[in-house]
Amino acid sequence: MYESLTKYLAEFRNKDFGKIVSGKYDGTTWQMPCVCYSEVVMQFIKSVHEFVDKHKELQDYSKILEDNSIEWGARAMKTADVDKLDAQCVLALLVGAVRAERFCDGALLGFLEDGAISRWLERLKRIDMNLSNPPQWTLL
Repeated sequence: MYESLTKYLAEFRNKDFGKIVSGKYDGTTWQMPCVCYSEVVMQFIKSVHEFVDKHKELQDYSKILEDNSIEWGARAMKTADVDKLDAQCVLALLVGAVRAERFCDGALLGFLEDGAISRWLERLKRIDMNLSNPPQWTLL
């Protein structure tokens, strides 16, 4: 169910997420520092947006996080006990991390570099495995 996102796990193991390009002044204009993400990260961002387009309830990711007592902030999101969260909340963490980039250049890079994104994707993969392999009930 979440393969469109969990497929990035292998790609994220190489740790080539992108780089911070320092600002420069050419004598007349100033270019602000920015993050240039790798192609795989750009594809991941696109995949997250496409997933949200198909699952409109994730547009209110901050409410989902709030309902799970997780503040929409890097520290709270990174330290959330992902093993106790359901798929919707894990997806809200992913959406929140991607959307944070709009407000703070490099925010997503922090989530990638410290392994939070990979932990969340691993959790989705485990949830997916449990959904595809439901327990077999036997009658005694």
